[in-house]
Amino acid sequence: MDYTMWLVVFIVVLALGFDFINGFHDTANAIATSISTRALTPRRAIILASVMNLIGALMFTGVAKTIGGKIVDPFKLEHGLTVVIATLIAAIVWNLITWALGIPSSSSHAIVGALAGAAIASEGWNGINYLGFTTIIKWLILSPLIAFVAGFCIMFVLKRIFANSSPHQVNKNFRVGQVITAAFQAFTHGTNDAQKAMGIITLALVTAEIQPTLDIPLWVKLSAAISMALGTSVGGWKIIKTMGTKIFKIDPMNGFSADLASASVILSATLAHLPVSTTHAITSSILGVGSAKKFSNVKWSMAGRIVMTWVITIPVVGVLAVLIYYVLSLFLH
Repeated sequence: MDYTMWLVVFIVVLALGFDFINGFHDTANAIATSISTRALTPRRAIILASVMNLIGALMFTGVAKTIGGKIVDPFKLEHGLTVVIATLIAAIVWNLITWALGIPSSSSHAIVGALAGAAIASEGWNGINYLGFTTIIKWLILSPLIAFVAGFCIMFVLKRIFANSSPHQVNKNFRVGQVITAAFQAFTHGTNDAQKAMGIITLALVTAEIQPTLDIPLWVKLSAAISMALGTSVGGWKIIKTMGTKIFKIDPMNGFSADLASASVILSATLAHLPVSTTHAITSSILGVGSAKKFSNVKWSMAGRIVMTWVITIPVVGVLAVLIYYVLSLFLH
């Protein structure tokens, strides 16, 4: 096996590691609300999320092609494999740091920021496809705002519909509904987040001239989907606690509304081939639901901490990727 192939194998391992970490880092997206309301036990919630993540990851490839070809041009990167390695290391490091702190940061922001930073380090500012990059950034910003509004509207309507109903019966019915929306949420997470690793692996394959197009090979789809499902099965309990209890006290109707709103936004983005942050979508929908229920009940200090992490992720991970690229270039070029 020649030097290039060894680098590609290393990239595949790193990318699957990123997907595994993404799985346990973002498990909370799908199941935090259903666990906090006891609609599902932790074990059942994680099994459900793992299976639905796997199914979702196998069904779409549009987001993977966007990641692989819209931020940088894989056919023009002089040191493309070094760029990909720096991207993955930076994104993994950031995910592990935020996971250890229990902060629901975005794996999507991490991989986009890292890829842009590594490409700039390699090719200069012309290494980025500005139209593709700015389009992705625009939707990374807009999607949580849309999720907030969707969560607010769904909760507002449901609160009016069930205003005079028995709280006990309402909670009982919505716990059943939460099982469905948790499955939907996990499915949409797989349709969008698993594709980031698929796109990065395919970018490496094109850069190494192993394949001529950005079409996603079946083995890439299967390995990325399985890695994310395995990561999901591990669970991310610190982030689950943050999402499920530290923003505001969630009841079954709240959880149902938040999951339905965020999953709808994520699936819409997947169908449009747009990578969005599942973390931001679910967190924003929870904030929207909490605002519709009672604005003062939302712990806005925790929300502010989360938003601050959103704001700094792309620039911080971008700079980290630049530094890692320069270190790697001493050995790989």
